Amino acid sequence: MLENVSQSVVGISKIKTKSNSIFSSNNNINELGLGSGIIVSSNGYILSNCHVTGEKLTTCYVTLENGYTYEGSVVWCDPQLDLSITKINASNLPFATIDDSSSIKSGETVYAIGNPIGYEFRRTITSGIISATNRTIKIEENNSVSYMTDLIQTDASINPGNSGGPLLSVSGKVIGVNSIKITSAEGIGFAVPANVVKPIIDKFVKDNKFDEAYLGIYAYDKEVIPYIASNANFSSGIYVVLIADDSPAISSGIQKGDIITSIDDKQFNTMIELREYIYSKSPGDVVSINISRGYITRTFEVALK
Repeated sequence: MLENVSQSVVGISKIKTKSNSIFSSNNNINELGLGSGIIVSSNGYILSNCHVTGEKLTTCYVTLENGYTYEGSVVWCDPQLDLSITKINASNLPFATIDDSSSIKSGETVYAIGNPIGYEFRRTITSGIISATNRTIKIEENNSVSYMTDLIQTDASINPGNSGGPLLSVSGKVIGVNSIKITSAEGIGFAVPANVVKPIIDKFVKDNKFDEAYLGIYAYDKEVIPYIASNANFSSGIYVVLIADDSPAISSGIQKGDIITSIDDKQFNTMIELREYIYSKSPGDVVSINISRGYITRTFEVALK
């Protein structure tokens, strides 16, 4: 099973290789920027990390299991999630299936596949367990602080070249995209839940495009509140920490500090869940957002852009 899935794992570089085959003896690959990806459709859509592929509309180079290298175009990227989708001009490709990562539990066996050091160790498989779910990591770089939330923690070996490769369940389905390893500690790696991008992939495969609906908020769940020193106290929902100017959210009356409890009667406790739902919508769709503001509850009808 894993051997079959590994055929859909690719190498991704921001520079082009000098040969069309990774098995060529004169193939001088510069390792800088090398990472992994996973084919998620037979017609060439590839899921990876933003930091591996580069941002939307940039070019990267994708090397398949058979050794052939294709020029890829990044068609979607979310730096906050560190997820991207790249398209190559190919067909009849082996591809992996994305599973529902919302139902995974600590202690379950998982497998990570990727290129941990370089192409010479391509499609290396490591195993481990889910150590925890819904983890939050503080990221400090370029004199700024941000947080990656709702991460899957695993002790399966994840190294820099594994970034963008799949974290698999025992059934061989993708539950996460390997993203981060804490370099100061052994046996601690992190993956972004993959089901958040399933609506996007489905739209690309069906329509060959994705028109992203825009709400204009950023929110944290209760696990993150201690990091931002907020006095908010809530047991469910997500806490709005940022609202973009001229966004549908601010125009409707939603405020910073509101706690979103549900959208269209669907409850949300993580930003990942909210993103997945909004990604399934289209610009112009109207959603009903329930919020808690102190002791007051309100409902807003919001037209997505």
